[in-house]
Amino acid sequence: MSHPGTGNATGVQRHARHVADRAPKATHPVLLMNPRSGGGKMARFRLDDRCRDLGVQPIVLGPGDDLLTLAEAAVAQGCDLLGMAGGDGSQALVATVAARHRIPFVVVPAGTRNNFARDLGVGTGVVGSLAAFVDGVDLRVDLAEVNGRVFVNNASMGAYAQLVRSPRYRDAKVRTAVELLPDLVGPSAASVDLRYALPGGGQATTAHVLLVSNNPYDLSASPRGARPRLDAGLLGVASVHVLDGAEAKQLAALAAAGHSELFSGWNEWTTTQLDVTSGQPIALGIDGEAVTLDPPLTFVSRPGALVVRIARERVQRRSTPSAVGGPRPVPFSALSRLLSGRGGHA
Repeated sequence: MSHPGTGNATGVQRHARHVADRAPKATHPVLLMNPRSGGGKMARFRLDDRCRDLGVQPIVLGPGDDLLTLAEAAVAQGCDLLGMAGGDGSQALVATVAARHRIPFVVVPAGTRNNFARDLGVGTGVVGSLAAFVDGVDLRVDLAEVNGRVFVNNASMGAYAQLVRSPRYRDAKVRTAVELLPDLVGPSAASVDLRYALPGGGQATTAHVLLVSNNPYDLSASPRGARPRLDAGLLGVASVHVLDGAEAKQLAALAAAGHSELFSGWNEWTTTQLDVTSGQPIALGIDGEAVTLDPPLTFVSRPGALVVRIARERVQRRSTPSAVGGPRPVPFSALSRLLSGRGGHA
C-alpha cells in the first residue's frame, strides 16, 4: 500500500496565475451549444437569444455535427474568444481547440454535473457564467491527455469503465457509494489486464479500479470530491485491487469507517506521467464518455495549457488555491461517487 505524498509523487507546486484586471474585450466571441445537454438547458435559458444580446455568436450543435469541426471552423472565421455550453465531455473537446490556438475559453455549465465548472469556481449558474464574455478575468489552468485525447476531469479504467457501457450505468449513477462498492470491486467483478508502475517502484498487473485525474482530488476534505486547484501540473492517480471476497468485505468495512486508505490493495499518488499497457484494447470512461483505446496508454499533464475566462465577479469570490503536496487519504466511498459520474456532488 502506498501512502499519499510518497512514491513517485512529484511535489510540484504552482500558484494560480490570473490577471486581476478585466480581460480585453473580444472582437468575435463565439459560444458553441449542445441543445441536448443538461436536459435541454440551452432552450430553457434561451442561451441563443442571450448570446445575441451580448454580441456573442451562438452556434448550435445539430444532428450529425462534429463539435471539433465546428470549433475549428469558428476559429478559422476569426473567433478570438471561444465558449462551450454543455457537459464536461463537450467542454474537453472544445477546450482542445481553444488551447491549440491559444484562444481564451469560456465554460458555460449547461451539462448535468458540470464538475469542471465547479472546480474552476465558475459554479453551476448558466446565465451568470455568460458574464465572462463581457467582464471576465483570465485564469491559466492545466489540461490532461491520454494518447493525445484531452480530458478536463478524469479517465477511469477497470470495473467502472466496463459498467459505463452497460444499461446498469444509469442506475449506478443514483446508487449510494456503498451500494456501488460490490459492482466495482466485489468478488463478481472481473479485474482487468492493466499494467502500470506503482509509486513504490513495483509493477501492477491488474486493477479493479484505476483512476487518472487532471490534478488530484481531495475527496477526504469534502463530500463533493473537489480539486483544490487546477494549476499544479499534476495527475492524480488512485488504484484499487481486491484479491477475493474476504478482501472486498474488508474494504467495505474500512470504507464505511472512512479509512479505506488502510486497505492493502489501495494505492494513491501524484505524477506528471503514467504509462499503462495491456494485452488487449483498454476500455475507459473519459469525462463520462465511454471510449476504447489501443495500448499502450500514456497519460500526461499539460501544465498551463488552457486560458479560461470566467466572470470577474466569480474570481473575486474564488478562494486562493492551496499549495499541492500529496493528496490526503481518499475514502473509497467518495471515489465511488466520483466514478459513478456524480463527481461526489450530492
